[in-house]
Amino acid sequence: MTTRAHALGLLAAGLTLPACSTHRNAVGIGSKNFTEALLLGELYAQVIEDNGHPVRRRLDLGGTDIAMAALQRGEIDLYPEYTGTALLDVLKAQPRGDAVQTFDFVKSEYERLYNLTWLDPAPMNNTQALATTRELSAHFGLRTLSDVAKKAPQLRLGAVPEFAKRADGLPGLQRVYGGFNFKTISLVDNGLKYKALLDGDVDIVVAFGTDGAIVADNLVVMQDDKHLFPPYQVAPVIRLDALKARPELAAILNRVAPLLTDTVMRTLNNEIDGTQKREPADVARDFIKAHGLINNP
Repeated sequence: MTTRAHALGLLAAGLTLPACSTHRNAVGIGSKNFTEALLLGELYAQVIEDNGHPVRRRLDLGGTDIAMAALQRGEIDLYPEYTGTALLDVLKAQPRGDAVQTFDFVKSEYERLYNLTWLDPAPMNNTQALATTRELSAHFGLRTLSDVAKKAPQLRLGAVPEFAKRADGLPGLQRVYGGFNFKTISLVDNGLKYKALLDGDVDIVVAFGTDGAIVADNLVVMQDDKHLFPPYQVAPVIRLDALKARPELAAILNRVAPLLTDTVMRTLNNEIDGTQKREPADVARDFIKAHGLINNP
């Protein structure tokens, strides 16, 4: 499975999904192609099914451009998206204010520009971050990004390639915090970055706020004390005509949103990516049962 960071870079040029010949009245659920997106797509699909609506799945579509194009063409009715991704990668806007301001702006612009809307956002924040082990955090005195900015000449960074270029990556850190001149910067595959950290090959790595490894490896995530990174709350993005046809979908999916905290998502992601290697559909089913979201067990 790929990551959100990798999925952001995939393009939709020339891609057309096959037309649906069956289940034309089903709710089309899509997702991007990384662990958390697959899990959330399954979670949305199963909750909708449990409330009596037929569903057709179009999960694992690819990156943001592909999922957005499928939504606009009506090949899917909704998919899970992140406010930060919508803000920076779709709307090409600048970070603005807090999570509420970001969500309100993204929601209003999607309605104005695309005839799409956002349902309630989850409290989780899958923002970009820097993480290290508890031992290295204590040794170097690392708790905030300001700490890292000062100690960077002593630190070896493990980063995914796009981190060196993104506005909310290394250039943004250097602009907002100053410093961030690392001893070395090693480009690592996103799937191997935590292994590099635990093996002692690097001292700090680029992370995302709900990565399962944060729980599994008991890592410390640096506090963004100058608020560089935009919020990455997740919510269903849905076509307005689909919501008009089935207004009850809002209430169904809005029951899920408040349950999805950082800790919950890290734990669920780890069940898939960690040693258990569970399927997203099975993790979603157990979560739905545990929280009483199922009507047809």
